[in-house]
Amino acid sequence: MKKFLLSAMILVAFTACKKETQISENTEISPADSVTVPESNEISEAVVPFKQIELSPEETSEILAKKDNDTLYVTNFFATWCGPCMREMPHFKEKIKEMESQPVKFTFVGLDPKEDWETKVKAFAEENNLSKHIVLVDGQKLTPEFFPKNFKQWDGGSIPFTFMRKGDKTDETIGMMSKEMLDEKINSFK
Repeated sequence: MKKFLLSAMILVAFTACKKETQISENTEISPADSVTVPESNEISEAVVPFKQIELSPEETSEILAKKDNDTLYVTNFFATWCGPCMREMPHFKEKIKEMESQPVKFTFVGLDPKEDWETKVKAFAEENNLSKHIVLVDGQKLTPEFFPKNFKQWDGGSIPFTFMRKGDKTDETIGMMSKEMLDEKINSFK
């Protein structure tokens, strides 16, 4: 009963935002009239434009499912309005860079309201160079059945939530992770 109530509360929170967002592409190209030069000698990374990729609950289940390979899949459920989610994000960014040549795939599932996808989520993704790692799920479509079908512990009651899978081995972390905790969990899959 408690799990049902928590799931229902999450569902209600996500359904409170019903405004639909239209995706529009700006194909207009304007010439640059100035160039910004970084003050340091570091080469700055090019900003990858954020492309909204919306997954259905079924497609989300597919990315969480067992794969027959040696890749570690790290899936983090977050929202830009979630303080703990934002505080743990630098740890994930550091790990992505550190493990870029290894068989690890990081995916961040954005649970922001649809009306924030084009603004807040886009700005966050581009500012943090995470555009190619973020997918979006409309929380209004997540039913209470979604959670027990995909997870042993998480009922959708709180975020951040991180799910790791490599073959048959899985790990679930409800709540924010420190850098040390993230390192330890990832190393446990080696």
